[in-house]
Amino acid sequence: MAKTEDWMKWLLGANTPSIVYQARKDLRAGRPSAAQLRVAKARVMRSGAVPAILARQSEQGNWKIDKGGFYGPKFYSTHWSMMLLAELGAEGSDPSFRRGAKYMLEATRDGVRNQLEKRAFHWSCLYGNILRYAWKARRGRQPELERLVDFCARAVSDADCRCEWNGGRPCAWGIARTLWGLAAMPERLRTGAVRRAVRRGMKFLLVDHSLVKADYPVRRGGRVNGLWFKLNFPLFYQADILFTLRVLDELDALQHRRARTALDWLEERRRPDGRWKGSSPFRRRTWREMGAPEETDRWVTLQALRILRHAGRTAA
Repeated sequence: MAKTEDWMKWLLGANTPSIVYQARKDLRAGRPSAAQLRVAKARVMRSGAVPAILARQSEQGNWKIDKGGFYGPKFYSTHWSMMLLAELGAEGSDPSFRRGAKYMLEATRDGVRNQLEKRAFHWSCLYGNILRYAWKARRGRQPELERLVDFCARAVSDADCRCEWNGGRPCAWGIARTLWGLAAMPERLRTGAVRRAVRRGMKFLLVDHSLVKADYPVRRGGRVNGLWFKLNFPLFYQADILFTLRVLDELDALQHRRARTALDWLEERRRPDGRWKGSSPFRRRTWREMGAPEETDRWVTLQALRILRHAGRTAA
């Protein structure tokens, strides 16, 4: 296995400011001082993908490239751009980021309200992802955001995120993405309903089924999507083992006994040079500023190292 200094230097050589900042902050790469962390954080908003994506935003908060509403085209339009900005570590207090979150909460307000009234919980992956970036941008009391939290909690607890695209069966992608949204909420702010949803979602992902075997419900005649077994970045409404481990990490659940095999699986995929090989299945369908293939390897390596470090598996 390569020396720690080698792959840390490789991470810090990224062209993406977000990777450099997260490597310094989360892995202590280069043993940064407080001043170095502030500089690295500031660069995220000044150069690279974040300002390039925000430059296409309208004054209303949506993206000028939108053709099919906030959802199309994939994966450039408003919803997907907000997802990427959150992944890249854009400042939640940034006025443009908050404009985008406000636009999405208003655009989906009636749909969320109607589904709650009908006790129908379709498209939980969409709403979990919206909750993720909307929570990051929150400011004061927002009824639309509170309603979205309620929807996501009930989608998991009451319906196991059943999806028409999965033949009406419970959906692992939906549960992972909905928990991703709920995980954005600090522990102290999670209501009883949110806590129940988190417990139910983790039971579905880890106890009722297996992350590595991927024995989750699928539509009749269907099979688990092959993306599940790859190390992908970025993903959008989809999920894979790596992403689900990221969700479990944020929910402080990596020590769960049923997470061990997935952590083993992740460790086994580490190459002799200390890195992981990543996949970017939608590279040609999203912002080119997300970088070249080697940046995908860096993203995946950063995320894997963060997970293993939090699980107590590596000194990284």
